[in-house]
Amino acid sequence: MDLQHYKEQALLKSKEHKKILDHLKKKTPKNLDYLVQDTHDEVFEEIDCLSCANCCKTTGPLFVEKDIERISKHLKMKAADFEAKYLRVDEDQDKVLQKLPCHFLMDDNKCSIYDVRPKACREYPHTDRKKIYQINHLTLKNTIICPAAFTFVEKLKKKIQSS
Repeated sequence: MDLQHYKEQALLKSKEHKKILDHLKKKTPKNLDYLVQDTHDEVFEEIDCLSCANCCKTTGPLFVEKDIERISKHLKMKAADFEAKYLRVDEDQDKVLQKLPCHFLMDDNKCSIYDVRPKACREYPHTDRKKIYQINHLTLKNTIICPAAFTFVEKLKKKIQSS
């Protein structure tokens, strides 16, 4: 997968993508949630996250208390020890990874804690969310990181223009 190509395309089309996403917010199609889910499903039939894992390599998820409890239990660690070993508090006072790529990313791009991974990881890149226009800023940001998010916006654009 040519990540540089996707990033360049996402940057080139960022104004166009922003315009499309903003349009969804202003003039929401009645069937938007269905359109979004169908588009998301199509994209993930084409794109395999294991061929990329750019999100795990370049961005860290937010860890909420439930995530920390679940993961530390899985790793047979105390929550405080897990936090001390893997997390830091960022400028927004959120708990995030101390360093990237993610410590739990293995050489084959699989996640060593996949079954108990943080909610933010389970939901990434958030392209199957209802009322997707509520996270336009995040969707736009994710198009630069994630080929699936970029492809999602491109496909969604075509579907909206043809309807």
